[in-house]
Amino acid sequence: MNAAQTILIVEDDRESAAACARTAEELGLAAEMAETFEDGVAAAVRLRPALVVLDRMLPGGDGVDAIARLRLAGIDAPVLVVSALGRAANRIEGLDKGADDYLAKPFDPDELRARMRALLRRGKTVTSDNDLIAFADLEIRLKARTVHRGLRHVPVSPKEFELITFFARHEGEVVTRMMLLEKVWKLHFDPQTNVVDVHVGRLRRKLEAGGEPPLIHTARGEGYMFALKPPVAGA
Repeated sequence: MNAAQTILIVEDDRESAAACARTAEELGLAAEMAETFEDGVAAAVRLRPALVVLDRMLPGGDGVDAIARLRLAGIDAPVLVVSALGRAANRIEGLDKGADDYLAKPFDPDELRARMRALLRRGKTVTSDNDLIAFADLEIRLKARTVHRGLRHVPVSPKEFELITFFARHEGEVVTRMMLLEKVWKLHFDPQTNVVDVHVGRLRRKLEAGGEPPLIHTARGEGYMFALKPPVAGA
């Protein structure tokens, strides 16, 4: 199994490390272990893993201080901090120092799995079993016609479901209003209405109702883009 299919777990508590390793295996990935701050940095540079799970109170230093070292080394894998330092101030500090997510101990195994899965698919759309479309924390179930962001159910109308599915299938691409009219509304002419903008605006509000970051961005003068970050002007 190559490094792209590996989760690096930097944790000196063997029980927590074993729980993280079990979750990695459940997700179909290999788990590599390190127990100290310096060993964790060295292992990350050597492995270039798909995900790094970091404790904070490590022999040799605070795990969150390793994040800057990883980024300087060109390692862009998402980082999940799992720590007994679980107060709001601790979480804010970890996120401010570059952690992609922060989970307090003791943790629920199902929540650990959900967070690891979301980080692993961050920045890419995954389709499995002709049923699930997943992107970042968004999950679209095609057979059930349901949409979730994280653990939150997003209530959508039939047309909004078709709209979000089309966007997800064209992640990272500029989608014009005419494309949406043709593929979602089955119209091959412009009805000279703002039906697309109204539906997109409503869908955006529903997707962001829990305070989540935007997934649908306006590409000025062109249409929309489904992505983690807005399109760069002039790119």
